[in-house]
Amino acid sequence: MARRSRSRGSSCLLFLLGLLVGAGVLYLFLNRDHPAFPPAPRPPAREVRRTEKPARHRGLPSDHVEPESATAKPATPVPPPTGPVSGVRVALVVDDLGGSVDELPPLEGLGVPITYAVLPYQEQTAQVVAELRRRGEEILLHLPMEPKNGEDPGPGALRRGMSDEELREKTLAALAAVPGAVGVNNHMGSGLSAEEGPMTTILGVLASRGLFFLDSRTSAESVGYRVARELGVPAAERQVFLDGEPTPEAIEAQFQRLLGLARLHGSAIAIGHPHPETLAALAREVPRAKAEGYEFVPVSFLLNRTGDE
Repeated sequence: MARRSRSRGSSCLLFLLGLLVGAGVLYLFLNRDHPAFPPAPRPPAREVRRTEKPARHRGLPSDHVEPESATAKPATPVPPPTGPVSGVRVALVVDDLGGSVDELPPLEGLGVPITYAVLPYQEQTAQVVAELRRRGEEILLHLPMEPKNGEDPGPGALRRGMSDEELREKTLAALAAVPGAVGVNNHMGSGLSAEEGPMTTILGVLASRGLFFLDSRTSAESVGYRVARELGVPAAERQVFLDGEPTPEAIEAQFQRLLGLARLHGSAIAIGHPHPETLAALAREVPRAKAEGYEFVPVSFLLNRTGDE
C-alpha cells in the first residue's frame, strides 16, 4: 500500500509540472508582441541611386558639345569684350547645310564673310553648292564621322573599323558630292576623330588635294588638328560652338565669348547652325561687333593661327 501511494504521488507531481510548463508556453505564445519581446531588427535597405539622363538640346545631336563640358580642362575665363578694337579677326562657320537653299539668304544678309559647311548627301546638297559657288562663297565639306554616342551621323559616314581603302574611297566620294570645297570639317566624329590611324588616312586625302582641315572639336580627345599639322595640312580649330544650347540668351553669351577670345588671342573661330534662333542672334550681334571694329573673315584666313584656349 505504501509503494502504491508513493507512485500515485509522483504521477500527480509530474502532471502538475506538465500543466505549469504548458501554461508557460501558452503565455509566451499569446504575448509574443509584448515590448519585452521586440521584433528582430530588419537589415538596412540598400540605397538605390537614380541617374538622371542629361536633357538633350533641341535641334542638335548630342555630339555637338563644348569639350570643356566633357573631360577636358575647364573653360578659360574670358574678359568681357569692351572698348574699340583693331586688327581682331573673327570667322563664322555655319554647319549642316544642304537641306534647303532657303537657309542661305539669311546668312548672306549678314553682310560679312561666312564659311559654309555642306553635308554631302542631303536633299538639296547639289543646289546649295551651286548657289554658293555662283556667289563665290567659301565652302567646306562637312564630312560625317562616327560619334561616341551611337547616333547616326548620316549617309556616307566614316566609321571606326573601316579599312584605309574604305576611308579613302568614302572621303573622295564625299568631296565629289561637294565640288568646289576648299577644306573639310568633321560632322559629329567624337569617336573617329580621337583615333590617329583613321584620321591620318583621311587627312592624307586632303593633303593630296591641297585642302585644309578645320577640326570641329566635337571631342576633347580629337587628334585631327595635330595630325593635320604633322602631315603638313593647313589646319585650324574651332573655339566656340554658338548654339550648343539654342536659346537667344545662350547664343548671345557664346557670341560674346567668341569676341572675348578673339580680343584675347587676336582671332577666333565659331561654329553655328542655321537654326532660327542662331540666325536671329547673328542678325543682332554681327552689326554691333562690326561697329566695334571686329573684322569678319573666312576661316581660311585663320589657318594655323589659332591656339588653345
